[in-house]
Amino acid sequence: MESIIELRHLRTLLALEEMGSVSLAAQRVFLTQSALSHQIRVLESHFETPLFERKSMPIRFTPAGERLLKLGRELLPRVAAAERELIQIVQGEAGHLRVAVECHTCFDWLMPAMGVFRPQWPQVELDIVSGFHTDPVGLLLTHRADLAIVSEAVPQAGVMYQPLFAYEMVGICAPEHDLAAKEIWQPEDFAHETLITYPVPDDMLDLLRLVLLPRGINPTRRHSELTIAIVQLVASKRGIAALPYWAVMPYVEKNYVVQRKITDNALTSKLYAAMREEDAHCGYLNDFCDIVRQESFANLPALSVLLE
Repeated sequence: MESIIELRHLRTLLALEEMGSVSLAAQRVFLTQSALSHQIRVLESHFETPLFERKSMPIRFTPAGERLLKLGRELLPRVAAAERELIQIVQGEAGHLRVAVECHTCFDWLMPAMGVFRPQWPQVELDIVSGFHTDPVGLLLTHRADLAIVSEAVPQAGVMYQPLFAYEMVGICAPEHDLAAKEIWQPEDFAHETLITYPVPDDMLDLLRLVLLPRGINPTRRHSELTIAIVQLVASKRGIAALPYWAVMPYVEKNYVVQRKITDNALTSKLYAAMREEDAHCGYLNDFCDIVRQESFANLPALSVLLE
């Protein structure tokens, strides 16, 4: 008898477990919330039992749901491995993957993803193009890099983009700073502060590009190349900063700094993987992007899916 259970059902259930809510799980598997709910209802109707408790937070799975989760954890990695091996048979196992980055906080998620990638593609030479680059896409087009991590998907001839994830940028200040008393920082709160940033152009900093400069606010700057150095300067009350939520949480938990939401709608930044169009079907490039998404969602807090 043909089974009603499909791989997409298992991916949906694992996304529910990972994200903790139907709405976030729908984003994770690139479905509308109604489409995801329909998948669940089909399974529940077929087996005549609920798979999770609707009003629990976080989601609690029933024994039937737990059994399908167990199947997904066992089966999906084996399917992914088989697909990877088929690609290696067809396309070959060797190649080069030189990654260029424009963001100073990429290494929090890039290095773990590289650690997962290497044993799966042992004959692909994986390397990071030295330094931070203001034009990593230019390195692609001149064949000095094979993948570029960028914050904007700017249309260019010969270049395609894969969305990786979106994340919240938060403001940080010393616990004794006046702004620590405010739960949400507005653009005008930055006007008379020293803003500590990475030494990059303004158009590469979302706080300046999206929030401050459009309002005519251009605060005094101080620069540092290292995230830990920025946090140390903030903790010493030398200024304030805006960093990814995941990057500051270890220091917030130790009460070195406090983190605050930036604007009522929150400041959201995005990351994309850019590659040459001629490499669009390269198995190890696409697999690397999949690994980045999987590892980042598994290990970094407060990420969301990029739907464009």
